[in-house]
Amino acid sequence: MKSTLRTLLVCCVVVGAMIGASASVGANPAKKDVSASKKETGKKTVRKAKKPAAKPVRSPVRRAAVSDDGSGSINDIRSSAVAVFDQSTGDVIFEKNAGAVVPIASITKLMTAMVALDVHPNLDETLTISAADLDTLKGTHSRLAVGTQMSREEMLRLALMSSENRATAALSRYYPGGRQAFVGAMNAKARMLGLSDTRFADPTGLSPANVSSARDLVKLVNAAHQYPLIREFSTSEEYQVAVRGQTQMFRNSNVLVRNEQWEIGLSKTGFIREAGKCLVMQAWVNDRPTVIVLLNSWGRLTRIGDANRIKRWVETMASSSSPLRG
Repeated sequence: MKSTLRTLLVCCVVVGAMIGASASVGANPAKKDVSASKKETGKKTVRKAKKPAAKPVRSPVRRAAVSDDGSGSINDIRSSAVAVFDQSTGDVIFEKNAGAVVPIASITKLMTAMVALDVHPNLDETLTISAADLDTLKGTHSRLAVGTQMSREEMLRLALMSSENRATAALSRYYPGGRQAFVGAMNAKARMLGLSDTRFADPTGLSPANVSSARDLVKLVNAAHQYPLIREFSTSEEYQVAVRGQTQMFRNSNVLVRNEQWEIGLSKTGFIREAGKCLVMQAWVNDRPTVIVLLNSWGRLTRIGDANRIKRWVETMASSSSPLRG
């Protein structure tokens, strides 16, 4: 009997141990799942932390305007230096930094044309573009290749109408005494005309050392306007010329000469980086001969917009008798 009881007791202990082991085994997977879940959650958190932040949406880049429709008032003039004079009376109509001495780029070519004509050259003489006429300062392009031959008159026309640098350089090289003598004559004529702010270092205007003031350039325009060929060539809309056996079309660098709203008697544009966009004109505004000088304009058509603003303002200011100075 005791043996039987002892046997039953051992069996109960064994069964109890088996049940406890079974419960322990059942609990461990659940605990492992929780631990695994925590580890997985931790891994996700780590991945989120390493994920790069989304790039912000960039606003469109706002660029400076490159065109100008001429809207606005006289107070919206954007050229840095401006002078507007009544040509017949010499009265100031409008000024803005008119005494500032600044580079004038190809406005220079008006003086070049006067000096070239002052010696009464043979306009039918054939001139040849040489390597000495190439632009080694700015590296500008030209359709007049070395060896191109044209008459002096054609070279002068292209220099004034299309601001052709090689044609201009050739004109100065064929001057009596050569280019150095030509530049000397340019500065001598500037002194003769009373251009106290004006100095020239080359005949094309490619050199930023060619400087003047808007007020001086009014005098320069007045002087150049006395030359019939300068008036004609600087306002021609376009011109065909034979370049090494091929017909080439050259156009005026001032779009206003093709505008029916303008009556222009003389025109010259200019541009180098140091000078900005420049424009000088003699034009009839409000039935009066008017000289307009615009220097260092920004934007592709700002000088044209400024000219239109000035024209519109002058035409509506008939009741005003005092000049406006900016």
